[in-house]
Amino acid sequence: MYENKTEEEPVRAILASVDIGEFDAEVSMNELEELAKTANADVVGTVIQKKASYDPATCMGSGRLEELKGQLEALHAELVIFDHELTGVQVRNIEEIIGVGVIDRTTLILDIFAQRARTKEGKLQVELAQQKYRLPRLVGLGTSLSRLGGGIGTRGPGETKLETDKRHIRKRITYLEAELAELKKNRNFSRSRRKKDGIICAAIVGYTNVGKSTLLNALTDAGVLAENKLFATLDTTSRSLKLPDGRNIMLIDTVGLISRLPHNLVEAFKSTLEEAASADIILNVQDLSSPQREQQADVTRQLLSELGCDGIPIVNVMNKADAALYPEMVFEDETTVKISAKEQYGFEKLLECIAKNLPETAKRMKLLVPYSDTSFIDRIRRDGNIFSEEYVENGTLIDALVDVKIMTQAEKYKA
Repeated sequence: MYENKTEEEPVRAILASVDIGEFDAEVSMNELEELAKTANADVVGTVIQKKASYDPATCMGSGRLEELKGQLEALHAELVIFDHELTGVQVRNIEEIIGVGVIDRTTLILDIFAQRARTKEGKLQVELAQQKYRLPRLVGLGTSLSRLGGGIGTRGPGETKLETDKRHIRKRITYLEAELAELKKNRNFSRSRRKKDGIICAAIVGYTNVGKSTLLNALTDAGVLAENKLFATLDTTSRSLKLPDGRNIMLIDTVGLISRLPHNLVEAFKSTLEEAASADIILNVQDLSSPQREQQADVTRQLLSELGCDGIPIVNVMNKADAALYPEMVFEDETTVKISAKEQYGFEKLLECIAKNLPETAKRMKLLVPYSDTSFIDRIRRDGNIFSEEYVENGTLIDALVDVKIMTQAEKYKA
């Protein structure tokens, strides 16, 4: 069985889908292949069956499953990955027919997330999603549960193994939720502290593998892992960046999105994604070279709306313009810029676009502050930025970025 392989050794897998017209099956299968490669699978074949509805017992028709069994033997494949969620009963029934391991799209994504999570919070979020996904599937999975999880508690007196498993998982879910609630409290405190300190935040959001981490690295030398793989990075990273108007902003990278992202994962990562909801501006990074760019952008917009981000300014960052076939088909405007994070061009225009779309938090002003009010210069320096100062006869002549809180007072010193 494939679970006995070493982590470095690729698993030979066949991808399977039942097309009932819910979504573009071919596009989704291409995405599933990328997910499988990210999880270290060697995709050796694909099977798509058109049907009016999913078979409740086996998802795919029994005749097609027999064909799949022959294909598995011929290609020496050890795993089948279905492009939709399967029930525990369906997994067990399919495995009995074809004789190899079966996982679904959600299990695959959960596995990738488990591999990629680095921080304590990321690991807790992934495990919570995994446990919530397993719980309703225990009845059907039966003995194959050990392949998916392990670590199940020992049987109590008078209890069946299934009842013990359920009790163990529910207890674990309660523990994970409590741990994450505590971390969320800390995160909320950090957010409110940033607001209180007047720190401007820009959340980088977008589909997985559109180049968010590459952009963060290029703008700030953040050193975040940036691979050409789906979900290359999961954990939130924050870095400071100076805008052309002198304001400093905090750039916050967020987890990549994907179509039909498992509900449990959205729930688990909500605290991370909520960085976007509390941001002053959102950078919606899109892959200009992808044929699915518009559909991917729709997925991002929909989730942003669900998170309560309506009303927050959004800058559309069209990345990978160097690799796009027809970049001229997308026009730049006040909220849209074309860049290449890899080749590092278009950044000047991007930073100007961010500055223009940010709510006015500070204003650049030339002031002549009398020597009798030098404490006011200290206030400007504390909350804003002084670019130059010159001592003249009537006071100090300064070119400064003045915080919105003291802008009215600064007006009387305008030079």
